[in-house]
Amino acid sequence: MKKYFLIFSLLILNSSFSIPAGILKKADKVIAKFYEVENFEKEVILIPREINEVTKSEFGDENFFKITSGNTFLGYGYIGSAQSKAATFDYLVLFDKELVITKSKVLVYREEYGGEISSKRWLKQFNGKSTKSDELRYNEDIIPISGATISVRAMTQSMNDLLKSLALIEQKNIL
Repeated sequence: MKKYFLIFSLLILNSSFSIPAGILKKADKVIAKFYEVENFEKEVILIPREINEVTKSEFGDENFFKITSGNTFLGYGYIGSAQSKAATFDYLVLFDKELVITKSKVLVYREEYGGEISSKRWLKQFNGKSTKSDELRYNEDIIPISGATISVRAMTQSMNDLLKSLALIEQKNIL
């Protein structure tokens, strides 16, 4: 039984990140509220396989997108997942037109401890970071939270990986 669970887990880890409908719905609410619009469209940005294989962030079929309302380009969005101690948590990052982070939000946190990373106040420290920013360092640039060390480190690493991946995508003129 353990052998089959391990194989199943490896298959999931090696597949592209698929977003459940409930997560998409939560992300859509955050986007509508942030941009103060009732109607918007998400245009998926597909990352070529050869680029996606060298990035540290997982770009799947629907998790990186342009956000528009009517003919107005509002920015970019990314929905990701990060491993905490025993479970994953899902998050949304919104960017302006120059790929500067304007908002981050933990959509679903599944651990018993460490949920403090979901606080608006803590997440604000990522705002203003971009593909041109230096790497974020735990306990220097990013404030640690007692009881949430693993989650703080996971979110910090996820943001670093995302910004580095987006820098590569910019460099290859994919946007």
